[in-house]
Amino acid sequence: MSTSKAPTIYETRLNRVIDHIYDHLEDDIRFDDLAEVACLSPWHWHRVYTAMRGETITETIRRLRLARAAERLANSDLALDVIAGRAGYGSADAFGRAFKEAYGKSPADYRETGSHAAFKAALLAEDGAGFPISVETLAPIRCASVAHAGSYMQIDHAMGRLFTALAAQDAMVTDQRMMAVFHDDPDLVPVENLRSRACSPVADGVALAPPIEEAILRGGLYARLRYQGPYADMKGAYRWLLGVWLPQSGHEPDDAPVLEVYLNSPQQVAPNELITDIHLPLRAS
Repeated sequence: MSTSKAPTIYETRLNRVIDHIYDHLEDDIRFDDLAEVACLSPWHWHRVYTAMRGETITETIRRLRLARAAERLANSDLALDVIAGRAGYGSADAFGRAFKEAYGKSPADYRETGSHAAFKAALLAEDGAGFPISVETLAPIRCASVAHAGSYMQIDHAMGRLFTALAAQDAMVTDQRMMAVFHDDPDLVPVENLRSRACSPVADGVALAPPIEEAILRGGLYARLRYQGPYADMKGAYRWLLGVWLPQSGHEPDDAPVLEVYLNSPQQVAPNELITDIHLPLRAS
């Protein structure tokens, strides 16, 4: 076997592990089962995972489970003990400690005062000036992309596949940017049918091969809302942007998907320090 192919083979195996975790996030996930999924030795597979992904498998599972719990706290009325159980915690106290360590607030406090609460208040008050919006023109962007179907909260799954493929094709650059486009309205389309695409800019001369596809992100006028906080809270930001700011702005939305640009990542910073630029396409006047 050629050593140049080894990273691709190992990344493919670890991608299967991530697929399994997403599919069984609310089940009992056993390390021995993950070793079988990875087709790697139970003695060594976790060291391989940690070295290649930059976090332990325990950290990955905890991060993904807490992110799903945060989304439920922000956007549902599920009881705290139900959310705790679905996140894999045997008691509300254990869940509360883990959640506060990651998100800086207790689950109850987060539900009441998280970043989504400020957008909800501005929405109810119809306060179109509650958050700063910049209207700007972007040039078209050539991107490498990987399609994603399903919950928008799992776009990072597609982002991981995209970056894995870019690395395997020797197309990664320093500070590779992360973007995503979202094609459907999550309030209208069943979650399993939602379409989105993880994207990252590439130079014109860079050749792309499957599973990567080329995507040209729309150039033109956009309204940009800089959002800071957990991805779970962004639904409130969208509802304020589309339900309050847009009708009061005098602008018309263009027939194109929303673009998100991620300025940092959950592997680098705490959830409340995540920064995302939400770009709403506008028609030129």
